[in-house]
Amino acid sequence: SKRKGGIVKKAKEITVLCDAQVSLVIFSSTGKMSDYCSPSTTLVKLLDRYQNSSGNKLWDAKHEYLSNEVERIKKENDSMQIKLRHLKGEDITSLHPKELISIEEALQNGVTAVRAKQMEFLKMLKKNERALEEENQRLTYILHNQQLANVREIENGHHQGGRDYSSQIPLSFCIQPIQPNLQQNK
Repeated sequence: SKRKGGIVKKAKEITVLCDAQVSLVIFSSTGKMSDYCSPSTTLVKLLDRYQNSSGNKLWDAKHEYLSNEVERIKKENDSMQIKLRHLKGEDITSLHPKELISIEEALQNGVTAVRAKQMEFLKMLKKNERALEEENQRLTYILHNQQLANVREIENGHHQGGRDYSSQIPLSFCIQPIQPNLQQNK
């Protein structure tokens, strides 16, 4: 522990006194890691610099594969961005006629799909319109029958021989007994 502290102290002194870029990684016998890196750099930059200077490969094939995969995906993304701009109508002057034909076909397929959706929506609206018209006719028929029943009831009431107006007079028009004026007692 003391020796490790001494080595880290010397690495810091070399960084300051010699203006050098220093990186130190220490693994103890128990597997505990300690490290130090100069403030002016990072461990990855120093390892890349070491790899370039010495010619020794520090990265394994898996890292190379991942790096290549990232590059491939970046290129694919750039290609898709260009295709998207072309579909939007941007930068189409530089395209060949074959490329323009494929873009035209893609746009026509899109328009066909939109029109199919519009027709489907229009059919649904017409179906709903028919259902509403049928409901309106049914309700109109019910209302007409109710009005006819009311007219027949009124006619039957007028054709009765005796006239009974008491049932037709509202309660508010009936004669009320005289109430003493509450104001007079004052």
